[in-house]
Amino acid sequence: MMRPILGGLVAGTAIGLVACTQPAPPAGAASAMSAGPAAQRAPTSQGLIVAPDLPPLSAAAVASGPRPVETIRAVYEFAARHPEVLRYVPCFCGCETAGHEHNADCFVAGRTTDGAVTSWDYHGVG
Repeated sequence: MMRPILGGLVAGTAIGLVACTQPAPPAGAASAMSAGPAAQRAPTSQGLIVAPDLPPLSAAAVASGPRPVETIRAVYEFAARHPEVLRYVPCFCGCETAGHEHNADCFVAGRTTDGAVTSWDYHGVG
């Protein structure tokens, strides 16, 4: 029972670090993660499809992000599907001044009463 909780906390902590503490790579630096064909899927004019059951991410926001598209897609999908993990991951970048209470708020801006994501927060992109 303890192992799934610990695994979730480790994954959530990693997402928190991606959202708030990693510096952007140097301009023009190639990323090993962007070399594969899946990473070459760029956002369309409708946005980046995270998953069929989730709203698309803004193409402009994703394009301005310092990380590969596939990384952004994976982190936002994790945030959408695991708020129970991210609510225990604090942010240390000052985003609480924007009303964020925990790391999930850096990614998801709105949910329905049953938990379905309705809108994204783009703080997590950068």
